Formats: sequence, structure tokens, C-alpha cells
Amino acid sequence: MDSRRAFAPPFENIYIENLRIAEIERGRRGMDVIEAIETRRAYRSLAPVEITPELLADLARCAQLAPSCNNNQPWRFIFIHGPEALAAFHPALSAGNGWAKAASLIIAVFSRKEDDCLIRDREYHLFGDGLATAFLILRAMELGLVAHPIAGYSSKKTREILGIPEEYQIITLINIGRHAEGINPVMSSEQIEQESVRPERKTFAEFAFENRYGVPLASSTIAK
Repeated sequence: MDSRRAFAPPFENIYIENLRIAEIERGRRGMDVIEAIETRRAYRSLAPVEITPELLADLARCAQLAPSCNNNQPWRFIFIHGPEALAAFHPALSAGNGWAKAASLIIAVFSRKEDDCLIRDREYHLFGDGLATAFLILRAMELGLVAHPIAGYSSKKTREILGIPEEYQIITLINIGRHAEGINPVMSSEQIEQESVRPERKTFAEFAFENRYGVPLASSTIAK
């Protein structure tokens, strides 16, 4: 039996079965995880994509499978799609993120600390949200979509428009579409430059240490 079906409610089993059939028809299971990681880009020039119930369920299912402290699964998502809902939400975007108005789907990610482990000064709901968001982004990438998370938005307006209770912390907005061939004219010169060239990544020596802080991995000299 497919492990994805073990604990799923009936309506989710229908989705999982449809996904299994689609995988068989394709004759493959999509790109490798490493391929999705290495080809992922936070593009800002977005073209429309059809948002179907199947796509929403697919992305939600992948986020659902992310690990969390004590399996608390603190993350909450609101999937915003359709011309009217998107237009009503656009005022929550910051001026520098006007390009996100071209997204066919915007996903609000939020949670509250009470719904996950609280161990002294550690609030694990933030970690859980990050994991679930990463799972969702990689699945979107596998499906040939752009999934660009942003921090540039008004939490107050997001909360008001979407009806999110005050006790929840809004973590990010994920903007989804297809990568457009042309450049979105509202983008800044810096954003346009980042569209064609992957932004520089930190070397291993700057973030990866071996056995003790400050001791870089031996392979850091060949990190790109």
C-alpha cells in the first residue's frame, strides 16, 4: 500500500490515487531532489499559470509531510487565487514587491508559538514553518513553477484582509507562477540583474563548520 495513503482522510486518498496514476503515466517521478534544489530560483518575472484544485492539494500535501517537533505541524497556509481574491490582497504587498501582483497564486504562511514546542528560548513553530515552506517550494519547482517567498508585505494588512487572528505570526508570502520570458517592467535594476544571474552564495567557510564554531569544513576551499 502507498505509504501516503496510510493515514489520509478519504478525500485526500482520492487525490493521492490520482497523483499515483499520473506518475505511472509519466513513467517517472519527476526530477531528483538535488536537481530541484540546484535549479530553484526566486524569479520575479511571472507568467500566469492555471490554479486547479489538484494543484492546491498537491502543494498542501507536500507541505503536510514536512517534519516538525513532536509532529505538532504548527504551520497554517492560506491559498489566495482568482482575480478578485488576488486584487483584494495586493494592497498588503510592499512597494518593492509590485512584481508579485503578477502571481497566479499567493500563499500566506503563518503559525503561533503555542502550537509547537516551547523549550526555554526556542520557539519551534518558526522552524516547522520553514521546513513545510521548503517542501512546498521544491514541489512547485518540480512542477515547473516559480515559488518565490518574500518578506516585503504589511502584516497588519495581511491579517485584516485574510482574517488571520492576532495571535498568529505571519511568516512569509509565497508567490507562484511560471517564469515569464520577458522582464516585468515594475522591477528595479537590481531585481532585473538578479533575474539573469544567480545571486552570490556564501562559501562553506562562512557558514559551515566542523566539530567546533570557527573551524570551517575542510572542503570549504572548493566551495562555489
